[in-house]
Amino acid sequence: QVQLVESGGGLVQAGDSLRLSCAGSASTFKSYAMGWFRQAPGKEREFVAAVDWSGDYTYYAESVEGRFTASRDNAKNTVSLQMDNLKPEDTAVYYCAAQTGWGPRHPAAYDYWGQGTQVTVSS
Repeated sequence: QVQLVESGGGLVQAGDSLRLSCAGSASTFKSYAMGWFRQAPGKEREFVAAVDWSGDYTYYAESVEGRFTASRDNAKNTVSLQMDNLKPEDTAVYYCAAQTGWGPRHPAAYDYWGQGTQVTVSS
């Protein structure tokens, strides 16, 4: 079992940057592919980014491609999401999630979820 804790959210202005982090509890953390999702009020949870077990392969939603960068440090059991050039439409609760397979875009493929961290981008 993996416990995930996100941090780094906050209130920023459009064009600013934020870096989210997700700390995992398990010694087997490096065995999990990791994903980032977000959910805005009244909307469904949507895929943002994913990184494979090694960190060598990343995958992004079209809406964040070129602005967000996912990475991981298996020695520290952490995964990060660097968010640049933030837009008001990026406002949401951001969640990290872990899975043993590789179905990056699908929430149902993930086995464990964090509690989420709020990101608010003002215009």
